[in-house]
Amino acid sequence: MPNKSNDKQRCSFCGRNVSEVKMLISGLNSCICDDCVRSAMEVIEAESLSRHIKGSGRFNTDFKNVPKPKEIKAFLDEYVIGQDDAKKTLAVAVYNHYKRLSQKDSADVDVEIEKSNIIMVGSTGTGKTLLARTISRLIKVPFTIVDATVFTEAGYVGEDIESILTRLLQAADYDQKAAECGIVFIDEIDKIARKGDNPSITRDVSGEGVQQGLLKLLEGSVVNVPPKGGRKHPDQDYIHLDTKNILFICGGAFDGIERKIAQRLNTHVVGYNSVQNTMKIDKDNLMRYILPQDLKSFGLIPEIIGRLPILTYLNPLDREALRRILTEPKNSIIRQYQKMMDMDGVKMDIDAEALEYIVDKAMEYKLGARGLRSIVEGILRDVLYEIPSSGKQHFRLTAKYAREHFDINLSLQMTGAA
Repeated sequence: MPNKSNDKQRCSFCGRNVSEVKMLISGLNSCICDDCVRSAMEVIEAESLSRHIKGSGRFNTDFKNVPKPKEIKAFLDEYVIGQDDAKKTLAVAVYNHYKRLSQKDSADVDVEIEKSNIIMVGSTGTGKTLLARTISRLIKVPFTIVDATVFTEAGYVGEDIESILTRLLQAADYDQKAAECGIVFIDEIDKIARKGDNPSITRDVSGEGVQQGLLKLLEGSVVNVPPKGGRKHPDQDYIHLDTKNILFICGGAFDGIERKIAQRLNTHVVGYNSVQNTMKIDKDNLMRYILPQDLKSFGLIPEIIGRLPILTYLNPLDREALRRILTEPKNSIIRQYQKMMDMDGVKMDIDAEALEYIVDKAMEYKLGARGLRSIVEGILRDVLYEIPSSGKQHFRLTAKYAREHFDINLSLQMTGAA
């Protein structure tokens, strides 16, 4: 603390007297003022950030041995049930993207391959986020998930578009080279659709305005990214991040787009043959017939659709898929709870009838794979509360136990959510 009675004390760094500073911290043979402490802290932070940007070595930046599409799909099969069309589309797109990066420094390249961003359409709980996260784990590149609903145009309440890249940098431990080869999953892309198929006559700062802001990121440009996120201001230090090699995967439920698809499929129904073709349409899964023009009708601007050239869909989950999701993947829901109980020294078994009951409830509430976890959690809540203190070594989940312990409050909540 400053000693005002001794006017000879000075900061050993800037030389100012104790009366000229707010605080003077004394050491054994020297002193330092509060201003110099702050300056030293800024130097330390800048040096730390510089070391991160030079690269941490945690991520893959050499893509000469990218897994082949069949290998990518086989890896996805271990974690995601079904959705073969989406898996194949993603496997080919990701393989081509990172194969393109492996050729970027080649002197004999005479054809420049453009990157192919992806958009996935499917109802909630079908596995859009899980597919993107699993692929990033295989390729060993930085991966981040962002929610499109929080973004607004610059200058308005909400987050700037550039904060997408801030999150990617953070996921890459500020390794800039790794971040420039990363994967960004933009969820809820359908929530920034404009309300009609016609351009807005008023400023749509959280819908069409955000779509316009996304264009430069998707296409590829050098963007000024604030390292710590938040709003930009003139005196801020920026990291200049090139987005041309970042793979953007967008996903959305596009609730109601089936009506747009149905209208399009019935537009040119003329003559007997056309009626026959109409009868062949799978009315329970209209999403499989989705085309870019349906996204435009839903409210995505043509420029965005053009920068997301690869369009794929996810099938709604039927009983068989939900049943397999419960037990088959490496990180299946049942295996997760068995592992949690095993950590307490308890072996958990489950009857087939109990699994069928859980699937029945999931089908009833129509919440996809996410609904499965909520149901299992509701059924096992009491046993998870009691078993760590009980000393038991075995627990068997039967259909009778599942019916008796399915929380009525959870049932009411899920009915409301559905």
